[in-house]
Amino acid sequence: MVSIIMPAYNCAKYIGDSIQSVLNQTYTDWELLIVEDCSTDNTVEVINDFLGDDRIRLLQNVTNRGAAVSRNHAIREARGKWIAFLDGDDIWLPEKLEKQLDFMRKHDYRFTYTDYKICLNGHWQPYIYTGPKKVSQLKLYNYCFFSTITVIYDREFVGLIQIEDLKKNNDYAMWFKIIRKTPCYRLPQCLSYYIKHDDSISGGSKFKLIKYHYIMYRKALYYGKFLSCIFTVNNLFWGVYKKFRYREKIEKYERKKL
Repeated sequence: MVSIIMPAYNCAKYIGDSIQSVLNQTYTDWELLIVEDCSTDNTVEVINDFLGDDRIRLLQNVTNRGAAVSRNHAIREARGKWIAFLDGDDIWLPEKLEKQLDFMRKHDYRFTYTDYKICLNGHWQPYIYTGPKKVSQLKLYNYCFFSTITVIYDREFVGLIQIEDLKKNNDYAMWFKIIRKTPCYRLPQCLSYYIKHDDSISGGSKFKLIKYHYIMYRKALYYGKFLSCIFTVNNLFWGVYKKFRYREKIEKYERKKL
């Protein structure tokens, strides 16, 4: 079984589509753990419409705790062999789980990711976002090459993972814990849609994003100020490199598949 981790906060406009993309999966042995984080909109009401499917479980925080604490809660409750992630405003293609699990079983991989597309404020970007064939611990220090919603890892092999309570980059901190046990491998197929919008947690100024990288190295990886600054600057360089090296025009990407 796959345990799908979905933190949800003020995403009533999107979460119905996210949940439906799980229900549409061709691989059906899954549980969806939705952690509702005290939304002030009607997110709970939208979720309730789907609770007739007993594979969907609603967990509710007593106070607003953020994505890191919510993911920790769901991971502790997970019963599946595999852990996957889908935020309450993102989408999977119907064959996402089936293809990725086949890929992992065929090669005996414990940690994988897929390619993805981005929709920014209602406009689809003309790229498929890719990454290295294999992400080692060293490469992960350079940059987080994959989106959270593309990842699956083997919980039975990796063990229980809990992450620090970071406002942002808590998923990045999680990958560091997993990658110490196993590299991460790329399935070169676009199977996930990352929906970005101005009111999402992924938004924010470039300065704030740089600050959150520094905070991650300090508070999650426990490096001193100097090394945290070095790693943050290095991450900026690789972020620019990724934009040129690891994204492809959709037309070119589709031609390569044929």
